[in-house]
Amino acid sequence: MKFSQLGASGLSVSRVCLGTMTWGNQNTQQDANEQIEYALAQGINFIDTAEMYAVPPSAETYGATETIIGNWINANKARREEFILASKIAGNGVPWIRNGGDITGEAVTKAIDDSLARLQTDCIDLYQLHWPNRTSPHFGKHMPNFISFTDVDGEQHTQQMREILQAAEQAVKAGKIRYLGLSDDTPWGINQFVQLSKEFNLPRITSIQNEFSLLHAKDWPYLIENCVHQDVAYLPWSPLGGGVLSGKYLNGAKPEGSRWSQAQRNGLFRDTENTHKAVAAYKQIAEQHGMTASQLALAWCDQVDGVTSTIIGATSMAQLKEDIDAFAIELSEEILQQVAEVQQQYPAPF
Repeated sequence: MKFSQLGASGLSVSRVCLGTMTWGNQNTQQDANEQIEYALAQGINFIDTAEMYAVPPSAETYGATETIIGNWINANKARREEFILASKIAGNGVPWIRNGGDITGEAVTKAIDDSLARLQTDCIDLYQLHWPNRTSPHFGKHMPNFISFTDVDGEQHTQQMREILQAAEQAVKAGKIRYLGLSDDTPWGINQFVQLSKEFNLPRITSIQNEFSLLHAKDWPYLIENCVHQDVAYLPWSPLGGGVLSGKYLNGAKPEGSRWSQAQRNGLFRDTENTHKAVAAYKQIAEQHGMTASQLALAWCDQVDGVTSTIIGATSMAQLKEDIDAFAIELSEEILQQVAEVQQQYPAPF
């Protein structure tokens, strides 16, 4: 297993991060226990979750994933130090989570305490804001004029950011969290947080996780360059494009029990004609070089300059093993050139 430094934190994290969002919906406690044990045995020391999970999110499954992880921790107390645990506070717009309100200092304090109780641990190593209070260009909202930046009150949001950092400072001092991270944010969001931490001597943002894959590489180069020079770890989520890069949804297939067979909070915005054309081309390249389509996509993501650790998720042990094995693959210049040609043909499939 290879490792990288998590931004300015000084923590060393595996290049593979075990995602958990299906635990409590598609996966049981026993499934999760097996995945954790296998991941740790492979040298993975980074596990990511969120208060909102399992997905698709619902009031019935809210907190289920953290509870499952907490059950494993409680049964294996002596092994808590084997991994860096990351979780997230949900942003606004989810009615059953704090009445759908913004992330505030008060919300951060309560959400941390609630997550710690479910996780049955004293400290969350990396605590992240799942999405910002303003609407950000993620989840298919990145095309020009889909959202409006000029309608946003930047000063108001900056004040909210400062309040969040102040609440995080109290949590750090109390030993409840170690480091703070972002998710589904932008260079402006990163830089505002970094500037506020410098100006007011508050906890520094150490990471950001955004969607990033062969199908959705909008963060390259501008956001990732920003991360490199601000010493903020870049953590891609959905490196398989919601599973579509595995090839399992080609020709209109939606296997029973798969994510696309279930209702999604943001809809199937990745399900486009160009997505499937691109996936078919990537699958052909993968098979030509003796790997699966998933492994090609994950190995490519791992080799992108500026990527710190890639968040993977699996609903079966076979998938998990296949995905972890991808990170031992070194893509040749020939393969990278073939991939680049497909990217040029389908630069933004969704």
